[in-house]
Amino acid sequence: MGELPINPIGRIIKNAGADRVGDDAKKTLANFLEEYGDDISTKALLLAKHARRVTVLASDIEMAVKQIE
Repeated sequence: MGELPINPIGRIIKNAGADRVGDDAKKTLANFLEEYGDDISTKALLLAKHARRVTVLASDIEMAVKQIE
């Protein structure tokens, strides 16, 4: 996949309290976030299509996240 930049992922982990973050940890989290993002996006697109829209709205994303939880 490789869509998300690695350095911001490292900052996310550091903001959670880590002093140091290995490159493998950054890449692993990035992969999980991308997979999760793909799932959310797919569900949000289905919601937009169901509403006969071509534009995915924030509300579609929010509903998709609730469906995954």
